Amino acid sequence: MSFLVGAASAAKVLQQPSRLKPLPHSLRGFTLVELLVVFAIMALVVGLVPMAYERMNQGAQYRDAVRTMFSELRSARASALAQGRETRFTVDLAQRRYGLAGEPARSLPEPLQLRMTVADRDISPQGQASIRFLPSGGATGGSIEILRAPGSGTRLRVDWLSGRTTQEALLP
Repeated sequence: MSFLVGAASAAKVLQQPSRLKPLPHSLRGFTLVELLVVFAIMALVVGLVPMAYERMNQGAQYRDAVRTMFSELRSARASALAQGRETRFTVDLAQRRYGLAGEPARSLPEPLQLRMTVADRDISPQGQASIRFLPSGGATGGSIEILRAPGSGTRLRVDWLSGRTTQEALLP
């Protein structure tokens, strides 16, 4: 009989609500699967960040080179008009440097390429090509192409009659 009493009391214990309260959601732990998913996502992000940073850095260098070169070409024209004398914008293709004559030259970042079209008389024996801006507002004219690795880039054109500089996109 004791066996029956014991079974009945066990049934009552199973039917009674538990006195232990469940833990709040904030105190519960993570499963192994959840942790593995988080670690996999973190590894993917850590692996992609350096590539994204390098690409972003190259894009910033390209935009900076285009903006600086465009600004210096316009500055050369303004200087020629204001001072009443010829001003040269020079590009050294071999050393990858550019700038106004008489001022410190700037270096072109490594992944970028330059191509320049000018008159034969504006190419020095050392391989430097120049665009001359005249006091009358005109220029000798020419164009400078700043190219990125995939072949796209920007062309800066200097009009020989007005000396004005324009910018246009080059598609690969």
